[in-house]
Parts: sequence; structure tokens; C-alpha cells
Amino acid sequence: MRVTLHDVSKGRGGQALPTTSLEFHSGAVRFALAETEQRPTVLGLIASGRMRPDTGRVTIDGDADNRALRRTIALVDAPDVSDPHADITLAGVVGEELMFAGVGATPLHARRWLNQLGFGELAGVAIGNVDPAARVRILCELAILRTGTEAIVLVSPDRHGGSPDGWWRIASEFADRGYAMLVVIGGSAAVALERMHELEAINASGPVEPLVLDLPGGSEPEPEPDSEAEPEPVPEPDPEPEPEAEDPDERPATPHADAEHADALGSPPADDEDPAAEPEPNTTENGGER
Repeated sequence: MRVTLHDVSKGRGGQALPTTSLEFHSGAVRFALAETEQRPTVLGLIASGRMRPDTGRVTIDGDADNRALRRTIALVDAPDVSDPHADITLAGVVGEELMFAGVGATPLHARRWLNQLGFGELAGVAIGNVDPAARVRILCELAILRTGTEAIVLVSPDRHGGSPDGWWRIASEFADRGYAMLVVIGGSAAVALERMHELEAINASGPVEPLVLDLPGGSEPEPEPDSEAEPEPVPEPDPEPEPEAEDPDERPATPHADAEHADALGSPPADDEDPAAEPEPNTTENGGER
């Protein structure tokens, strides 16, 4: 599945949520920036089809269908909407979610479920005191118990503290299991994720790489020109080819300079002249020798 937010906003002049466009899809985890107290929850509600934007629209696989969005997307830990009260024990939170999932929801069922997940010792701990990474793991595992869940919108896990790499790795694991994951976070957490290059954190509002199709013949697509790259030098035109040698019998005879000009230029005498012959004496205008 692919969920796309097209220029959505909420509130007069976008006060509750400024104009936002983003996309997330199955098998990948993306983050989206939302600052202030209200905006993360508003963005989560709109992205999961639980609130209509004042401008723009939300589509799922190209169709505007809020019912399908609500049926397939779980909104997890959104402040004042889907986050559990901090004083409720973890076993109480689990029991309530098991009830919504339509399975056994007694305290015994809750403890067994926590034991299977590896958090049985935390059953009596208030969820407000649970480690941030463990909290994200438990709440996301509970969310996918509901039939038809294909995506998770996790809201502001960074507000609980801890290192971002903990809950981000957990979100990445759910993406590896085939779920579409959108994590709404603040600017500080986004900077921390981007500095952890090994996490390969991608902003959902950034450009989505197009699919590269195999071209016939195994040829690769030509790369797009880089506007900032230096222009390649224009190759000089090839020199004109030299004319083919002519048949010496057909070549015209080369004219020879006369003796006087040949002497002045220091050229050798012509082939038909006798080099041993004495040159005629130069005479003055009066006929005498110089």
C-alpha cells in the first residue's frame, strides 16, 4: 500500500498544520517533521484518515478513501488521542488493547502476552516509566493484532527521551515485516537520525525515488545532466583529410623560378640548367660591367 498526503493543511492559515506533502508505503519506514505541541497529533490524525484536512487530500493507492485509511492504518501513541495514561500499568494497557483486538483480555492473558514478548517483568510497572524503546515495541506489537492493519503512524516517540536509534530500529523491523511505517518526530530527533548514517533514515516529505525499470538489451538509462557540473569541453573538429597522392605521371610539372629570382632567394638552380655554366655578367644601364 502507498499513502500520500497532497498539500494538506489544518486550521486558519495552516496554524494547526502548515501545508504538508509526504508519502509512505509498505516495506519502508519514513519520518515526518512536525513541531509544537499540537501538530504531531494533527499530522498523525490526517495521515491515518481520522481527521479531514482543510486543504489538500490523502490517498491510499491513488484513491481518496478515509474509511480504508482508518481500517488499515493504526495510530500509535498520539498525544491526547491514542496514548495510554502514564499511571496505568503495562498489564492494564495490554489488556485493553487485547480486548480491542478481539482476543482474551484478562490480566492473565495480558501477562502471558507480555511474557511471550519478553517483557513479563514489566507487567506491574506504570507505562509512563517504561523504557522508550520497550514502549514503542509493545505498542506497535499491540497495534498489529487488529485485523487488517497494514500500516502504523507512530507519533512523537522522541518525547519520551532516550536515543532515537532505539525506537527507529524497532520501526525499521516492522517495515521489514512488510508494514508501512510513518514516524512523526521533531527537528532535534530528525537531526540525530540523519547523523546516524547507518540507520538510513529518510524524510517522508523528501522526493521519492522512481522505480528503475530494466531496459531491453540490458542497457542502462542515461543519467540526467547535472546542472552544477562543469560543462564538458567541446571536442575540436577533426582535421580535414589530406588529399590522396596523385599519380606522378599525371602530376603537373612544378614551375621553376628563373635564375635571377632563384639566386636572390638562395634557391638551388633549376634542374634543366647547367650548374657549371658561367652566369652572364650584369651590365649597367650604359652597357659597362659593374
